[in-house]
Parts: sequence; structure tokens; C-alpha cells
Amino acid sequence: MATPGAQIVYDLKGLKCPLPAIKARKKLATLPSGQELVLETTDPLAGIDIPHMCHEQGHVLLASERTASGHRFVIRRGEITRPKEAFS
Repeated sequence: MATPGAQIVYDLKGLKCPLPAIKARKKLATLPSGQELVLETTDPLAGIDIPHMCHEQGHVLLASERTASGHRFVIRRGEITRPKEAFS
């Protein structure tokens, strides 16, 4: 198991929407709270989908940057692992 705080790089290049967000969500669900995950994507919609997924799942988006081939995101795994209810 990885040490909380250490970064794991997850290459999602070449995948199209909605797969980067789906795979990122599944990967984050396997990590301990506080673990950092670096996502590398080429899908232009990931710039919208990944921040939205983090917000909905309770993860912290530490960084979001454009790269020559797409985007890089740094996410800290949060405590909440299920979507918030729309009407609580």
C-alpha cells in the first residue's frame, strides 16, 4: 500500500469522455484518505469532468494544469466516496 501523501501517477491519455472521470473515481476509491493521485489526460473535456468529479466525491483538487498533450491533475483523496444527494 502506498504511503498517504505520496503521489501515484495514473496515465489516462487516449481515453475519451467520460472514461477519464470514471476511471479516476474508481482508482481514488481504492486509495486511503489523504493519498495524492496525479492524473494525466488528453481528453479536452477532462478539464471540466475531473474538477466536477472531485467536488461531487469530496476529493481535493490540488492542481490542474494544461500540458502539451492535455491536462495534469493532482488530487488528494477525501473521506466521501459517494455522490452527494441532490435533494437532501
